[in-house]
Amino acid sequence: MRSTFYDQQASNRRSSLLLMVAAALLLAALGFSIGMAYTGYVAGGAGFTAVALVIGIVMSLGSYYGGDAIVLAASQARAADPVEHAQLLNVVQEMAIAAGVPMPKVYLIDDTAPNAFATGRDPAHASVAVTTGLLEKLDREELQGVLAHELGHVRNLDIRFMLLVGVLVGGIALLSDMFMRSLWFGGGRRSRNDNGGGGAQAIMMVVAVVLAILAPIAARLVQLSVSRQREYLADATAVELTRNPRGLERALASIATDREVLEVANRATQHLYIVNPIKKFEARAAGLLSTHPPIADRIDRLRQLHAFPVLTVEERAALGSVE
Repeated sequence: MRSTFYDQQASNRRSSLLLMVAAALLLAALGFSIGMAYTGYVAGGAGFTAVALVIGIVMSLGSYYGGDAIVLAASQARAADPVEHAQLLNVVQEMAIAAGVPMPKVYLIDDTAPNAFATGRDPAHASVAVTTGLLEKLDREELQGVLAHELGHVRNLDIRFMLLVGVLVGGIALLSDMFMRSLWFGGGRRSRNDNGGGGAQAIMMVVAVVLAILAPIAARLVQLSVSRQREYLADATAVELTRNPRGLERALASIATDREVLEVANRATQHLYIVNPIKKFEARAAGLLSTHPPIADRIDRLRQLHAFPVLTVEERAALGSVE
């Protein structure tokens, strides 16, 4: 059935919210079980959960206010020149007006691999960075699709949303690590003896150990799922802004099949780009979990918006071999 971008936006917002709630519940379950295992009381479990959330939030404040500068510096981005990059700035301004957000700062990354990303904590403090390869290899229609996608991230407050999920995931990892280290040094054994919690407390200790091992893995999977849902949402938003699914569709295929390696991309920044910059054939891709939905799935969703035939098996295979 043919769907509209409004349908896709609504679906992805619901999915993202559910995933965020799942991460929060996972953190609460881990904190509560650890608190119960140590103290034997419900109040202890609630206290551990509150402490984990506070620590995670404090650690994230630094990245919230200075994370965009760090990302741009790590990507070796430089400010776009108003004369040399007039067309780029014109397209960004056009998409910003369509999205109803302030004109973001625009940066260039000197690399022949085509790609782009947006960063910043809100529309008033947003930046968009594109590679020189993107400007050289895409036409204006494709460039509009890419920049509409990035301005979609800005308008949809994806950076802020992902930060919240990152706080939850970071809190889970920190709490799990602290708990396992305390067991290594005998903290849990002393607590059980002092409180005399009996069999129930011993069971909660086992539960806490299992959760401390599995929760960080599950939280990371939730984070990746949220990231993929936000990419689908930004694709749908790009169609809303340009009224042209074909431009973004062609851009995604072009970027995904380009075999140039984006050297400045790394594990910490790969999730920001419109297409995963770390290709399957690269040595650094070993062991990485996917931060983006498959390009073929993204293109098929775009094709549904204008009743165009979905990709053939051969076309999907060609995209998947490089992505």
